[in-house]
Amino acid sequence: MKTTFNYSGSNLFTPTAFLPEFNNFATISATQAWSLFFTASREDTALGSDFGAGQFWTNLLIATVVSSILSIVIFQSL
Repeated sequence: MKTTFNYSGSNLFTPTAFLPEFNNFATISATQAWSLFFTASREDTALGSDFGAGQFWTNLLIATVVSSILSIVIFQSL
């Protein structure tokens, strides 16, 4: 098993988003963004590198917001 985690150094408890090698203003994918969200910025590859995982969570969030707004509008008018 190969691990790339460095257990020593000053960046041990630093979130991934604030590490110098990660924070170079590069564009990240939706999957990386959701991985950072779910792991509290600890790991950007927790959901893997599949494009579909990021799209799934984004679409789920959009569907939740839209259905919530529609249910509020429908049930407020009753």
